[in-house]
Amino acid sequence: MTTAPQSNADFGSVADKRASSTVSRETISAVTVTVLCILMLFGSRFISPGLGSWAQVETVLVLGSFLVVLCFGQGVVVLTGGLDLSLPSLITLGGILSTGLVGDHNPAQLLLLPVVLLACGAVGLMTGLGVVFLRVPPFIMSMAVAIIVASAALGFTEGTPRGAAPESLQALMKGDLFGLKWSIIFLIGFVIFGWLVQSRTVLGRYMYAVGTNVEAARIAGVPVNVARILPYVISAICSGFVGMMLVGYSNGATLRMGDDYLLPSIAAVVIGGSSILGGRGTFLGTVSGAILLTTLGTIISAIGLSFGLRSIIEGFIILVALLLLRDEIFERLRAIRRT
Repeated sequence: MTTAPQSNADFGSVADKRASSTVSRETISAVTVTVLCILMLFGSRFISPGLGSWAQVETVLVLGSFLVVLCFGQGVVVLTGGLDLSLPSLITLGGILSTGLVGDHNPAQLLLLPVVLLACGAVGLMTGLGVVFLRVPPFIMSMAVAIIVASAALGFTEGTPRGAAPESLQALMKGDLFGLKWSIIFLIGFVIFGWLVQSRTVLGRYMYAVGTNVEAARIAGVPVNVARILPYVISAICSGFVGMMLVGYSNGATLRMGDDYLLPSIAAVVIGGSSILGGRGTFLGTVSGAILLTTLGTIISAIGLSFGLRSIIEGFIILVALLLLRDEIFERLRAIRRT
């Protein structure tokens, strides 16, 4: 006796039921991490009166915007069971193309900046095709692409990136509207956009399905190849845009500008409640994880600790957060709620 394949409608109802069953865990993850951020901000006032103020909150949001945009791309890749290690190189690519190819005082910069993002997206497409059709493990494929892109960036700049940030990027990262920075307004809009894409679109549903079970998703009629390739394209575009944001913030590019973002991008996704094996996670949880890491970094920097001690403390807090967000904790909470 054989079982007929599920239709897309049936699959949609199954996916909706699964989403409703996991929303409790993911909501608790996001709320828990958010509470940790608030406690850290208020607790920092006991260390220094200057900490925990609106100025620090503003700094956290501006600096956190880089990691939030980056983690959206890394998050959708992890959601499908992959991992993108090419982010630092693509950040650098977006940065050096923004300054070297577009530059400042260029009347066509609003037309050329999307071209830079398309170039980054093409690199992500190459990564996705290698993972899906050549069946190269994501870890290896994205690392190989990272080496290729880094080498190309070195050749393009001859070791020294030139040019200044386009005015539009400087306005985004340094301008304000009625006292509220444009970068914070952009961050709010991007969080809403990312949440809608991951949680309320057909593409998002497909990515959840592929991350849960590839073969079951294929039987259900999901375009598996598309759902596995597009996350790498999205991740590459997000990385290139982070490079642009960094250029607008610092008014220049370097060949190592993305090196500090790879591990935080993975840590924020996992801290936010996503499974590194795929199929589970929300963008709001990822945003909470990114803001938590940024808050931690700003507090430690303000205290003036050495880089080595700072890394130890960051690693310890990340480990504690992961232990608190284990599945066993949520199962116990559900058991208590049932009783």
